[in-house]
Amino acid sequence: MRSSSIFGYTNSPVNKNFPLQSILDLSQIKLEEATRHLGSLIADEHQAAQRLELLAQYRDEYHGRFLEAAREGLSRDQWRNYQSFLDRLDAAIKQAREIVAQSHQLTAAGQQDWLHKQGRLKAFDTLALRHQTRANYAETRQEQKVLDEHASRIHVAKTKDDQ
Repeated sequence: MRSSSIFGYTNSPVNKNFPLQSILDLSQIKLEEATRHLGSLIADEHQAAQRLELLAQYRDEYHGRFLEAAREGLSRDQWRNYQSFLDRLDAAIKQAREIVAQSHQLTAAGQQDWLHKQGRLKAFDTLALRHQTRANYAETRQEQKVLDEHASRIHVAKTKDDQ
């Protein structure tokens, strides 16, 4: 009987005689690690995008306050303070966009790594299933041979008894 993981692949020995079982098990572990890592990368990307969105919203709100204050009249120092803070917000937004872009690239690389590891595990799982199928077939043939021999002996014995 075959147990399966959350990915649909075997996570316990298909057959103790499967020569690549250790590689299959290692591939399963590597895929699980890649899955956790990808989840972390996706969470980091989402968090970076949220930070960028918050900064952009704050900049829009602050710019609105600046325009409102400018309509009411601002001193040169107030004007400079607003402008300086808006410049710092713009720099922070630019940096946040770069972080989002880098995070997106890391996530894409993590997805490729996960796909590679999933494909590798699937290949070893397929080999394990083929091995198990061959083993089951050989076992069935052996059982049939034993049954045939038993039936033959019974037939020979019955034939002797009838004579």
